[in-house]
Order: sequence, then structure tokens, then C-alpha cells
Amino acid sequence: MTLLAPLREARFRALVAGRTFADFANAVAPFALAFAVVDLTGSAVDLGLVVGARSLANVLLILFGGMLADRLPRSVILQGTETAAALTQAVIAASVLCGFASIPLLAGLSLVNGAVSAISLPAAASLTPLTVPTPLLAQANALVRLLSNTGRIAGAGLAGVLVAFAGSGWALAGNAVLFLAAAVSYRRIRLPRGERVPGSRPLAELAEGWREFRARSWVWLVVLQFMVVNAVNAGALLVVGPLVADDTFGRTGWGIALAVQTAGSLLGGLVAARWQPRRMLLVGVALIMVDALPMLALGETPYLLPLLFAMFLSGVAIEQFSVAWDVSLQENIPPAKLARVYSYDMLGSFVAMPFGQIIAGPLAEHAGREATLLGGAALVVGATALVLANPGVRGLVRHAPVTPGAPGRSSAD
Repeated sequence: MTLLAPLREARFRALVAGRTFADFANAVAPFALAFAVVDLTGSAVDLGLVVGARSLANVLLILFGGMLADRLPRSVILQGTETAAALTQAVIAASVLCGFASIPLLAGLSLVNGAVSAISLPAAASLTPLTVPTPLLAQANALVRLLSNTGRIAGAGLAGVLVAFAGSGWALAGNAVLFLAAAVSYRRIRLPRGERVPGSRPLAELAEGWREFRARSWVWLVVLQFMVVNAVNAGALLVVGPLVADDTFGRTGWGIALAVQTAGSLLGGLVAARWQPRRMLLVGVALIMVDALPMLALGETPYLLPLLFAMFLSGVAIEQFSVAWDVSLQENIPPAKLARVYSYDMLGSFVAMPFGQIIAGPLAEHAGREATLLGGAALVVGATALVLANPGVRGLVRHAPVTPGAPGRSSAD
């Protein structure tokens, strides 16, 4: 099977178009917003509060998003959330361009944007299995991420140029247009009526999703790992990174570094599509240790070339894990419960991100940027090593390919 085989499905083509536009937009947004705050106050604490507000809303509403995605047509949910994201980004852009931006306003709009994202994430993640036959799941997940990462590369590169030469306000305005393009793409997804799952009681549905989530040790242990990894990365790359860049190699250089990380993800996606080891999850989890390299580079050698090398390797490693994780969940979780399991996954993975973002600024100011970055790298390595000791992670194997419509899911501990 070739990497491009899933593109024969019209529903899948619409899905990857929407996700690519959305990820293009999401690459521009945090970059432009970070430097809008830096230009406004220059405070690491203010920057942490604004980017942390978005993550806080994600944490508070992600379970609701998963429950909604298992009850309503996911393509419709995505149309609405991308349109709402476009509106919030347009208001942020207007506030920056017209001179009425303030930290409370930016934090409040980021909170709304985070709420919209929380509702869309489980729907987007759980939609892929509904658009391709089961034997194409690995290729489909790799291709979704490959094209999404192409959007991220373009977004990071464009954001660096726009912020450096036109200002963060125009970057945010272009961001709003991209979200609208994603909404239009999602309109083209047509799914059978069976996608709509009859709802019972919301709390009972959440409890059912929780039972499915905790029934497999490899699921909740990897989520705990990423509770640490994502919190550390959120503080290091969204708060401390832009400050280091501003004092050393510049904003355009930081945009290039983010684009290079996504270029690494492109290569990682190509590798993941063709190399599918039986213990795919074990390999993916182990490679997350490479994610400590950008923090080591920023802390020890804050020069552009070492950082670019570290970011590229980090992108390759993250993509290997991401494809392995999606395939592992989609092969082993019943389809009717998949969005709720994804929502618990996202809740656990995101719950500490606001803390990481908010505390990164004060830590960098009091302990120093180098100590903050090196401590974060140590936490990433330590959390990954602990998860690798679990038999469920080490023993989970890929299912043999099955024909469309044949049983292809089972549980594993």
C-alpha cells in the first residue's frame, strides 16, 4: 500500500484539507500572539498568563468536547469551531492593529480560543477512522500528520516573516482567514448517519469513557508521561524560547527554528508511513527522549545552528510517537468510545500545560533561563524512562491488517 492510497477517499481528502489549513493557522497564532505580548509589555509573566489562558480553557472543556464528538456529527462540530476560531483571531488582530490591545483582553480572547479548540480536538482526532478503510489507518494517520505538518512549516515560516516585517497584528489577521478556509474544507465531509451516536446521560457517558480509558495501563501511563512533557515544552518553547530568541538570534531565527522542527516532522511522517514495527508504541515512546534536545540547545548553546539541528531531530521523534499513538488507540478502542478516550487523553496531556506556561516566566526570572531549560530537559527524559518500564507499553503490538468491515479491534493491557 502506498502512502497516497487514502487520498482515493473523498471524505479523507476533505479531512486532510481542513486539518492542514487549521494547523497552518495554529502555527501562526501562538508565534504572533507571543510577540504581540512582548511588544506590548516585554514581560515574561504577562506572556505566560496570555498563552496559559488558552491552555486552561482546553483543560476545562476537553471532556465536554469528547462527549459532544461521540454524540453529534464530527464534521459539523469542526465547521463551527473553525469559524469561531476565525472570529476570535480577527478580534485579536484588530486589537493589535488598532492599538487597543491589553493583557486582560488578549488573555480573555485566548481563553475563548482555547475553549473552541477543546471542542474541536477530539472530533478531529477521532474522525480519521471514519474516512478510510481499516487497512489504511497507518497510512491515513501518517498522511494527515504529514500534510498538517506541511501547514505548520508554512505557518511558522510565514509567521516569522510577517511578524518581523509587517508586525504581529497582520500575522494574526492572516491567521483568521486560514481558520475560515479550514471551516470551508470541513463542509465537504459527508459521513453516514451512523456517525451520530445516541446520547444518554452526559455523566454516564463520561463514566463509560473513563472506564475505557483506565482499562489499559499503556493508555493512562503514556498520558501521564505527556502531562509532564507537554507542560515542560509549553513553558520552554512558548515562553522562555521567544525571550531567548529576542536576546540572541532574533525573531526571524525563532520562526525558522519552529519551521525546521516541523520539517523534521515531515520526515518523521514519511518514515512512520513506511516503517511500522510490531512494537510501534514502544519505539514511539522511547524516541520522546529526543524532545529534550531543543531545551539543551537553548540552555547551553543559544545559537541558531545547534538549535535548528535539535529542533529537526525533535520533530522526527515526535512524529514517530504521534503516528504510533493514533494507530494504537484507533486499533484498540471501540469506535463509539474513541472520541471520549481521546478527550481523556487530551485532558491528561494538557492539564499541566497552563501551570508550565505560567510558572516558566517566574522561574526564568528567578532561577535563570539556562537552569529552567536544563531542568525541563531532565524532566522529559525522566518521565519517558519511567513509562518505558511498563510491560503494557513494551508488549503492545500492531494488529495484522484486516479487510474492511472485518473485526479489527481488541483490548490490550
